[in-house]
Amino acid sequence: MTRRNTMMVFSGNANRGLAGRICEHLGIPVGNISCSRFPDGECDVKIDEDIRGADLFLVQSTCPPVNDHLMELLAMIDCARRASADRITAVIPYFGYARQDRKAEGRVPITAKLVANLLCAAGANRILTMDLHAAQIQGFFDIPVDHLFASPVLVDHFRKKELGQLSLLSPDVGSIKMCRAYAKRLNAGLAICDKRRSGSQETEVMHVIGDIKGKNVIIADDLISTAASITEAARTAWDRGARDVFMTATHPVLCGPAMDRLVKARVHECVVTDTIPLGEKRLETLHVLSVAGLFAEAIKRIHKSESVSSLFL
Repeated sequence: MTRRNTMMVFSGNANRGLAGRICEHLGIPVGNISCSRFPDGECDVKIDEDIRGADLFLVQSTCPPVNDHLMELLAMIDCARRASADRITAVIPYFGYARQDRKAEGRVPITAKLVANLLCAAGANRILTMDLHAAQIQGFFDIPVDHLFASPVLVDHFRKKELGQLSLLSPDVGSIKMCRAYAKRLNAGLAICDKRRSGSQETEVMHVIGDIKGKNVIIADDLISTAASITEAARTAWDRGARDVFMTATHPVLCGPAMDRLVKARVHECVVTDTIPLGEKRLETLHVLSVAGLFAEAIKRIHKSESVSSLFL
């Protein structure tokens, strides 16, 4: 039986839970695929159903272990191309290597561009991702990129709290644009931390630009990796007289000392999304929101050749 023009969604091992929730919104089952390992650790991928002529969406975050999940995604794309899928869209909720987007010093790679080249070479026809660490990475691809934002889900969460006297605090200069967008939607003020890096995993806030005294403060960033920047911003917010402190980030990478730092941080709530599965990482203040609905709507519109631009707002 031909699958021509049929929308099909498959998932690698990185985030099967999110793929399942996306398919629930779409009203279709997750496709049958085997993603295992040979005895020496090599990826062994096989799509277990006919995909000839299908409009294929491969869901795979390149989260830890990053290299394993990236290689698995590349193998899935190659497998789909050789099985004659009509179009292959790589759905990458969290795009790894995005922090290596430029030469910050001599003799270093621009790995974000390398990964973009690998995905194109493997046979991807389109990329669907969310909250890239650097928006210009879209230009690294020679294929269309749809860049979603988690802000509709996160903003709605905080809007329901009716916090009042609210201010968004950017933990560093790189997050100003995101915090400004959140502040506009929440009718809140904006403040910025002037950060200095004191080590490979430590930061120090030197100044705060803006007024946060007596206000509820939301510290927003695209990801929490070691949690150095965001917990230092939280400490600074309390030092500057904040009434209460919240954190939010799209991607909960949470590596190294991140969980210990979040446990010690004085925050009312840390809100993240399910672009990366948390596994055993649990914390009383950690609240996970799903972005499956956003991805499902984008996939539906891409499949129907409808505009996706309204989802970028």
